[in-house]
Amino acid sequence: MQHTNTQDTLVGLFVASGIAGLFFLALQVSNLSSFTEHDSYTVTARFENSGGLKVKSPVSSAGVKIGQVSSITFDPKTYESVVKLSIDKQYNTLPDDTTASVFTAGLLGEQYVNLEAGGSEEYLKDGGKIEITQSAIILEKAIGQFLFKSAEEKK
Repeated sequence: MQHTNTQDTLVGLFVASGIAGLFFLALQVSNLSSFTEHDSYTVTARFENSGGLKVKSPVSSAGVKIGQVSSITFDPKTYESVVKLSIDKQYNTLPDDTTASVFTAGLLGEQYVNLEAGGSEEYLKDGGKIEITQSAIILEKAIGQFLFKSAEEKK
């Protein structure tokens, strides 16, 4: 079989498209695909334990992504995790008694913040605070409690 320039070009295009596909996949997996800044407002939530929450983790409400985590800091006075949430402006009708919880997507998936709307007629504003929060459930701690209870019951 004869080796032609057309074959070389086709193989080169195939390899280049494969590399471009891997690059796109890496951006999607790492949450770096959104290079543009959306028009958003920031609210703060304090958690006793934010678990494996990371900057750029999704913020969702009713299963719909409405924003992302913009920063996570530690407050040395209250020993709490201070999480700033960047919420898209189109979702500016969240009641000010909204609750925030840290959940895990699946058994070993990434962690995200879930917002559950309250019933207040006042809305969260830029710089607002979410007062009612529920920390992340630490799998190791839950397993330890289960094992401790099982050992006590056997006595």
